Amino acid sequence: MKKILLLSIALSALTVSCREEFLESAPTETIADAPAQTKLNGLYVMMINTGTGGTDLDHDDFGQKGYDIYSDMLSQDMALEATSYGWYVAMANMSAQTDFTNTMNYKPWRYYYRMIAGANQIIDALGGTNSVPASDADKYAMGQAKALRAYAYFYLMQFYTKGYTPGEAAIPVYTKAGMPAQPKSTQAQVYALIVDDLTKSVDYLEGFARTNKGMIDQSVAKGLLAYTYAAIDQPAQAAALSKEIINDYGYTSTSKTETVRMAHSAGSSVVSGGGFNDLKTPSWMWGFDIAVVNGLDLVSWWGQVDMFTYSYASVGTRKGIDLGLYNSMRPEDIRRNQFVMSTIADSEGTPIATTPARNFPGNKFFDLNRIAQGQRQVTADYVFMRVDEFYFLAAESLAKIGQDAEAKTILKQVLNNRYTDPTPVPVPGVNPVVNAFLDTMTGTALQAEIYNQTRLEFWGEGKAYLAFKRNKATVTRGSNHLFFVGTAFPYNDPRVSLTIPQEEIVNNPHF
Repeated sequence: MKKILLLSIALSALTVSCREEFLESAPTETIADAPAQTKLNGLYVMMINTGTGGTDLDHDDFGQKGYDIYSDMLSQDMALEATSYGWYVAMANMSAQTDFTNTMNYKPWRYYYRMIAGANQIIDALGGTNSVPASDADKYAMGQAKALRAYAYFYLMQFYTKGYTPGEAAIPVYTKAGMPAQPKSTQAQVYALIVDDLTKSVDYLEGFARTNKGMIDQSVAKGLLAYTYAAIDQPAQAAALSKEIINDYGYTSTSKTETVRMAHSAGSSVVSGGGFNDLKTPSWMWGFDIAVVNGLDLVSWWGQVDMFTYSYASVGTRKGIDLGLYNSMRPEDIRRNQFVMSTIADSEGTPIATTPARNFPGNKFFDLNRIAQGQRQVTADYVFMRVDEFYFLAAESLAKIGQDAEAKTILKQVLNNRYTDPTPVPVPGVNPVVNAFLDTMTGTALQAEIYNQTRLEFWGEGKAYLAFKRNKATVTRGSNHLFFVGTAFPYNDPRVSLTIPQEEIVNNPHF
């Protein structure tokens, strides 16, 4: 790829966003005397930087969004549809996950533990894990640091365990900087730390008015805590937090127009909408405002997924929605239009080759200009969390505790905008298509529908894997996968989790 795509990789230790608070000239997360918020900004930048998984430079090593692709492939919902250039092949053919020497196991491990180390330095400087900061500024910094530490441990637990088993040995835990190598803690112990960190984070972030959505505020901390409770089979707590996020913070659900590029008016041929490329989108809770100064190019999430970015997706190594999942969409589902099933032209009329036709997300995720290979320096933004996640998580959690009616009421607030309403004069808040399939569902059938709707809504966003694990699901690969077509993979199959890497086993005497 390096010989074919001659765009150079701009590596900057801490070039970040057009937001002034993220503009630093050197790495700050490890500077001993840097202010806490400056160090935190360094950790936020690490979430989007290349090489943070310890390579120089694998083209799947670009922070959180890189591991969102990993998780989407592990959930089986994202199909690798070509083997050109080799990236992700070892994951798609299931060889990497059980080979502790494969670097696909090392990169997330290194990234998340590096995040933990940086967060621990900040927490130590503020008095330590058990300290209660006195000033508001220190409370806000402590709240963000604890949330980042919890975020990292949460994802480690998703990737490196096969499901929630409280007494099972899981991963090492470090709660302060400079600790020697630790043995594995149990899942219960790791999750107890995550819950404690996030509970305190929610408390400390009361009143914190962040300057941009690249920072964690109270709503994001609650979102991480809701996901944690859902992962450890505490749906009542997950539902309560999800409803608070929906009701208390002013976010609006992603609209029809924001969801997909298509003709949104009956009888119109004018297409608009979609993209998932702008941090200002009202439903986005947490993300990153990418600018040229960040130095992202072909080594990026956009490069791997977007056909309008000069990188792998644009030259044929596309990742598409699993055809079984695609075919589960009802005819009226507007999300069918997110995926291109035939030839597509860019905004200048240039046809983009799709032979054979690929089910890639050309009308969900794309650079705003929609010019073939036009985005060479990435400026399209990254989304880490949006409020819609908590409509679906609230519905799922409520259904699990038998509150089906409320689950459906909350779910409809999003689904009413995902299905074309055939009535000549639609009634606000009512969609007969949704009512027809959802109203009669109860119990396990409702839970299965919510899980499938979650997979459809958040395809390509790294959230389906979390649902796959917590719902103890089994997913069968569709016909567009290159390997194991028709094979069913349960959530606890060793091939749908990662393996603790060789580097940890060699260097940690407790292994």
